Amino acid sequence: MRLDSLAAAAGMALPAGAGELAGPTVTGFAIDHRKVTPGCVFGAFAGQTVNGEDYIPAAIAAGAIAVVTRPGVAVGDAVHLADAEPRRAFARLAAGFYHPVPQTIVAVTGTNGKTSTVEMVRQLWRIAGERAASIGTLGVTTPDESVTTGLTTPDIVTFLANLTGLAHEGVSHVAFEASSHGLSQYRSEGVPVAAGAFTNLSRDHLDYHADMEDYFAAKMRLFSEVVADGGAAVVWADDAWSDRAAEVARTRGLRVLSVGQQGEFLRLVGRDAGLLGQSLRLEHAGAAYTVNLPLIGAYQAANALVAAALVLATGGDVATTLDGLTRLQPVRGRLERAAILANGVPAYVDYAHTPDALGSAIAALRPHTSGRLITVFGAGGDRDAGKRPEMGAVAAAQADMVIVTDDNPRGEDPAAIRRAVLAGAPDALEIGDRREAIRAALAEARSGDLVLVAGKGHEQGQIIGRGGDARVLPFDDVTVVRDCAASLTECNA
Repeated sequence: MRLDSLAAAAGMALPAGAGELAGPTVTGFAIDHRKVTPGCVFGAFAGQTVNGEDYIPAAIAAGAIAVVTRPGVAVGDAVHLADAEPRRAFARLAAGFYHPVPQTIVAVTGTNGKTSTVEMVRQLWRIAGERAASIGTLGVTTPDESVTTGLTTPDIVTFLANLTGLAHEGVSHVAFEASSHGLSQYRSEGVPVAAGAFTNLSRDHLDYHADMEDYFAAKMRLFSEVVADGGAAVVWADDAWSDRAAEVARTRGLRVLSVGQQGEFLRLVGRDAGLLGQSLRLEHAGAAYTVNLPLIGAYQAANALVAAALVLATGGDVATTLDGLTRLQPVRGRLERAAILANGVPAYVDYAHTPDALGSAIAALRPHTSGRLITVFGAGGDRDAGKRPEMGAVAAAQADMVIVTDDNPRGEDPAAIRRAVLAGAPDALEIGDRREAIRAALAEARSGDLVLVAGKGHEQGQIIGRGGDARVLPFDDVTVVRDCAASLTECNA
């Protein structure tokens, strides 16, 4: 496609004098100068640690025919596509290049629950016979269940290329996570998003966002700009920020579908916990339903109902969708039962890494233990430091025994991170080595107890150091729990 045609489709005007450079066929888009090939459009953006504008000469030398960047930046002989919001302009330009895309696309934002919800949407579509995929923290999960890992919201080029690749593979339905970083950096623009969902909002990423209002505003770009005109907004109604989220959606003119105990579209009337799942009593369109969800925990029920509402909002059949809830499979690293000890103690792994998520995970497991609930967790380095004592306080208040350990210390002193967490949980046991902390928790557990290992979930490594000095040491909580459980069994044999 010609550069001038792409620019016109994106509502952009080429600069005077672009001349013959406006005519050649665009071969691709790149935001990494090392990935530029002849005919590419290069996006040069100022980031937190790297300034893409510094690599414009290298990109042009590699064959870039146009550069999208701020006004006033020198771009040599390439066409300068200047915009005060260059990331947004680049995304809209690239969207005209990457096609086709799947016909039904939905997105989920919120502090907690994004990963589980998009994966549950994918499963519900698959159960209904659709070729569906999900994109998010777990990577790209395709209809054949294969997974490629990636960021929660990948860069815009990867995102659009993934969608086009999925469409070529016959995928018709896609659910993706819309993180606050991705929304504020315009990493999910330019595609027809039929419906968006808001799960909840609690403290996280305040190392990036100025405050909670700024964080909320980033999330709300999903409703105010990303969801297509006339689309739907699914809102979990039982969160403190839900009314404001619904108002943003209504102001935009979206259909608001509220879900939860206070929901009007899909109401949770009652919930009864069982040993390996829960029974949900629901109301929809004046009819009552009972659904046996094979997942434990209130927040798992919330994620499942938001997922169901997204499917219904995009044309799903009510009976098929609610029946699909009874067949959902656990999501990797989300209240995943990793092992059962020889004495019958279950050990769960969860991705909870915020105060709210940690509290929700403990609350979800509490009905499933008659004894003590032992919790192992830490806090990440080079991230929002203010949440560390809050996480400690939540664990101290809700768990019976707390072990504070390391969790991706990155460039910070691990001991200093642990001290910050312990400020909220002064009676907790401190064991820096995460494997030893997990082993100690399992060794301490007696019949009737339950162990929760929180923070890393699906992650496969422990990040030590920052920048070029960073190392990722192999570490999978589920594997470590199973190894420690096996070794304890051998020792006691």
